[in-house]
Amino acid sequence: PTSICHLQDNVLQRVLQLPVVSSTCETLQRKYSSTKESHPLMASVCEVYERGVQGAGALAMRGMEPVVRRLEPQFAAANNLACRGLDHLEEKIPALQYPVDK
Repeated sequence: PTSICHLQDNVLQRVLQLPVVSSTCETLQRKYSSTKESHPLMASVCEVYERGVQGAGALAMRGMEPVVRRLEPQFAAANNLACRGLDHLEEKIPALQYPVDK
């Protein structure tokens, strides 16, 4: 089988683009938004949590940047291996190409 993984591919982006994953994420996002709209107290708790996660994520990214730069060749090799594994899964499990409701 020919690999459809290219050097610029990111395995996480590819996984998120799978119809089964993207439709699940959309459903979860709709439920999360609807819950926030329906329950004002829950909305305020969620907003505090979201701001905290964003702040922590930004701090983590700044702190990890030197490490990521140093380990870039290893990350590229791991990404390539993961892309090939994803190619194999997509070939063996056609259901990954369909939204959850199908």
